[in-house]
Amino acid sequence: MDQAQLLKGVLELAVLAVIVRGETYGYEILSTLESAGFDGVGDASVYGTLRRLEQAGHLKSRLAASDSGPARKYYSVTPSGAEQLQAGTQTWSRINAAFRELVEP
Repeated sequence: MDQAQLLKGVLELAVLAVIVRGETYGYEILSTLESAGFDGVGDASVYGTLRRLEQAGHLKSRLAASDSGPARKYYSVTPSGAEQLQAGTQTWSRINAAFRELVEP
């Protein structure tokens, strides 16, 4: 199975997990994901995910001036986003446990 396809399925949850730690902006989110091992997740995927999460009401954003270039869009998790993260984390834990049961004798 292609790793990119698997990552695509958990990207929304991973993005929420990064942002719930504190308000942050797109490039920082992408860097944090890559540092955590989400290799191959491109800019377009992350920014598309941010847009979808914001449109769904799971994130809110604000523009802030930057000393090193154009204004940055900072994201924070809304209460519905925190609920989504909690539910997704529980689902992920169940799937992970079930998968481990299948592959580990």
